[in-house]
Amino acid sequence: MHIVSANDRADAALQLGAVGYVIKPATRERLRQVFETLEGKFTQKLKRVLLVEDDERQRASVVALIGDDDVDITAVASGTEALALLRAAVYDCMIIDLKLPDMQGHELLRRMAAEEICSFPPVIVYTGRNLTRSEEAELLKYSRSIIIKGARSPERLLDEVTLFLHKVESQMSAERQSMLKTVRGRDRVFEGRRILLVDDDVRNIFSLTSALEQKGLAVEVARDGAEALAKLDQMPDMDLVLMDVMMPGMDGLEATRRLRADPRFTKLPVIAITAKAMKDDQEQCMRAGASDYLAKPIDLDRLYSLLRVWMPGLERLA
Repeated sequence: MHIVSANDRADAALQLGAVGYVIKPATRERLRQVFETLEGKFTQKLKRVLLVEDDERQRASVVALIGDDDVDITAVASGTEALALLRAAVYDCMIIDLKLPDMQGHELLRRMAAEEICSFPPVIVYTGRNLTRSEEAELLKYSRSIIIKGARSPERLLDEVTLFLHKVESQMSAERQSMLKTVRGRDRVFEGRRILLVDDDVRNIFSLTSALEQKGLAVEVARDGAEALAKLDQMPDMDLVLMDVMMPGMDGLEATRRLRADPRFTKLPVIAITAKAMKDDQEQCMRAGASDYLAKPIDLDRLYSLLRVWMPGLERLA
């Protein structure tokens, strides 16, 4: 993608993955250069990836995942090494961990934006850290792809790298095509799945039910923890529970603890929802037995992402 715009937002466009930026009015000569740039990307034989990861095993794992005959991967363990390379060469994609020995990933991205480097490549943040909303907002200034390391993260990483490198999927190995098909088809797991939404606020119930049903999910509603346990006893085949924490009567934490005490529901995914995004709230939810955590106001894209993480491969409870 090459941007031609009346507004001067070249830095943002290039950081998001555009291959070039031209400000209107564009002359015939500038448009010729645009098509030459696009043609160069289409015909580029070797794509260059910069991997910044201090863990040796993780570096080897990512190299094995995305390495190919037409991909040249440079792997380094520190932000200082990465900056030195970026000053000297252009990369088609960059993958960074946030915890580096000499600087945090946030600082590396800020320095990339402020210093003289050849080009700001599309950035994929690939981290094992659970991010706060403020940390995520800061990262999204420089990257549109944040992947939390986990059981299903390699497929997502391969999908993002394939996108940024403009690779032709049909020319990839059968194994990698299968991985991409899996990650891109995950919305289908929503069809027919059943979610128990536990919340006492009618506005939240209405908005979340509407959003979830549009994705093909069947939603049951409970207004407090006690009602949630009663619903689960009647309908033990729920695929997932969205559990609000702050409710009158039995709150979400107590309901989650009692739910986990029932052998039928030890593996039932429970996503805790709370109005506060403080670290101790997250820890309380996890100690109570929640599978994951989401703070209000709810970002629907993030909610869908969590559902995709927990839905695939679930064994329906009978």
